[in-house]
Amino acid sequence: MPKTQETVLEIDLSALKHNFEYLKSKLQENTKFLAVVKAFAYGNDADEIALFLQNLDVDYFAVAYTGEGVALRDAGITKPILVLHPLPIGFSSIIDRCLEPSIYNEKVLNRFMQIASDKNQKDYPIHLKFNTGLNRLGFSENEVESIYSKLNSSNAVRIESIFSHLAASEDLSEKEFMLHQINSFKNISEKFKTLFGYQPMLHMCNTSGILNYPDAHFDMVRSGIGLYGFGNSEKENKNFRPIASLKSVISQIHDIDEGETVGYNRAYKSASSMKTATIPIGHADGIGRPYGNEKGYVIISGKKAPIVGNVCMDMIMVNITGIDCHEGDEVIVFDASNTADELAHSANTISYELISAISQRVKRIIKK
Repeated sequence: MPKTQETVLEIDLSALKHNFEYLKSKLQENTKFLAVVKAFAYGNDADEIALFLQNLDVDYFAVAYTGEGVALRDAGITKPILVLHPLPIGFSSIIDRCLEPSIYNEKVLNRFMQIASDKNQKDYPIHLKFNTGLNRLGFSENEVESIYSKLNSSNAVRIESIFSHLAASEDLSEKEFMLHQINSFKNISEKFKTLFGYQPMLHMCNTSGILNYPDAHFDMVRSGIGLYGFGNSEKENKNFRPIASLKSVISQIHDIDEGETVGYNRAYKSASSMKTATIPIGHADGIGRPYGNEKGYVIISGKKAPIVGNVCMDMIMVNITGIDCHEGDEVIVFDASNTADELAHSANTISYELISAISQRVKRIIKK
């Protein structure tokens, strides 16, 4: 592609296809695949990515909130969409747009059943979330009987799936706890089968669960970060291709004398003569303040240029001393070679946070 002349996020759909096919290769033929496209598909472009994956025959999609699911329906997504953290205020919209809610406590279950009944629904699909150790959302194992009693009194809803979430599937030192979670989930599923006389679809594994716990794939797996190019380990990262490249340009170059300061609060003081470049991207675009003061960096002419001073809302300044570059030259914030994972580690965070924070004001370019 031609060199960029502005700040852009390039999204490579061929890399997305590669990641999807790699993850699918880990599954049994009849195991369903759920693509997690919440948070604008982890900061990319939810509409384009979901439409592309729908054409690749993904079985399910998942979002966090009801509005995200509505937006996917408006974009033309017809496959089932699981809403992972619905709130009661959105239940009518969920039913109106044929979304499928995760039900995670008694209050939410009662409210959704009431609204489904008021809308004359029969066997509306719901998904029951169980807490097996993450301690975030979900019913406990000892609530299975009370759930059965409630659902047995109404035909407004039916259980499409029961699911849980692994707390540390990427960390093999936590394998004992992961196996404890998996066994707990199996116990829950057996209780359901005994009480209800059938077993709903089961799913528990996220990206690292797919890779590290093949015996827990059950009926469906869920992948988010893997689709976008990260395997949560140095070994697995080699099997994925990051789909996004965040690029910008040099707006201006400054000669800085020894003792001069750079940026807000005079946070950086030059120890010697140097050159800096100003780049039109800042914390309003997703490059947070923790990347400032020589923690983070960009790539210019193939070399690292550390961020100097505090990150501004719309700009960063970088040290280009010794780098052959000019105003208007392209800047790589991250791409497939200089990954978001590596940049995130420089600020003591994770790729998830960095990529999902990329502002919607950054222009998206889809490489088909």
